[in-house]
Amino acid sequence: MACRADSSSIGRDTPGGVAGSILCEGGEVTIVPPAPGEPRRPSGPRDPGDAWVVAADGTQYWGRFGAAGLLALDAARGARGSVLLQHRVSWSHHGDTWALPGGARHQGESACDGALRESAEEAGVPADAVAPRLISVFDVGIWTYSTVVADVTMPFEPVISDPESRELAWVPVESVTDYPLHPGFADSWRILEPLLGVRPVIVVDAANVVGSVPDGWWKDRAGAASTLLQRLAALAGDGVDGAALGLREARWYPEIVAVLEGEARGAADALGVTVVRAEAHGDDTIVGQVEHLAASGRRVTAVTSDRGLAARVAETSGAIVEPVSWLRALL
Repeated sequence: MACRADSSSIGRDTPGGVAGSILCEGGEVTIVPPAPGEPRRPSGPRDPGDAWVVAADGTQYWGRFGAAGLLALDAARGARGSVLLQHRVSWSHHGDTWALPGGARHQGESACDGALRESAEEAGVPADAVAPRLISVFDVGIWTYSTVVADVTMPFEPVISDPESRELAWVPVESVTDYPLHPGFADSWRILEPLLGVRPVIVVDAANVVGSVPDGWWKDRAGAASTLLQRLAALAGDGVDGAALGLREARWYPEIVAVLEGEARGAADALGVTVVRAEAHGDDTIVGQVEHLAASGRRVTAVTSDRGLAARVAETSGAIVEPVSWLRALL
């Protein structure tokens, strides 16, 4: 969103600052700071992002730099898992409805960081207890709301830690629509619910990737594999554009599995990457990994430029096969 602000009329860092206009690609909008007596949390000075964005037709959106929320899914709670919902207090925007813990993003804050911060502030969600799986972005041109869908990796109980939460509850996926939902969340739930069962994974033929560039890798196979694993770890943290995976929504955080063989098995592990060390032939291990993951319902993308291996993978598992160039474009 490209905008030009009239800085002379916007009290950027002042809680009681006057409203000012901004010209955006989506049209002219007004930035309105919260009223001086408006309830807030947490205690302390407001961030510049704590303001209303008002469209030309009068529609209000909270968060000068957009907003973000966390959809935490605990697969261990119920047949289809449960999601953490917040019963919003009556004085909040669309109060007395159920939605996700979330709120205005801070200046310079990523959607993922914003969702994790807000959910910690509003529901006591430990940042190390969830792992992001995808980010869905609702974009109206002048404002965005990013929903971070994350899997619970360590069980926790939510805690009401600010005045915006009336109640917090783990709600079974199949029961979400039985609750009076915030209209924005109700719209996004129709999109997000079908995606909760999509769990992408990328299986990498590490030997093929390393061998695709004549950079002297043969002199230190374990070292070259370690370098690749570090780059894969960075990719796991940054995520992959949904279009590259053939999936809807803005960004996904697939599990990455790297299969090592021969001397490369001596490479050090990398945080965020599942390393499989082949006991025998690497191709057989890759096929076995892909078959196992596909059989468990995962959406598998195998990376190799070995035509024989690619044919085996496609024939036995039906997995998507991408060449090494596809992966290198992401790294």
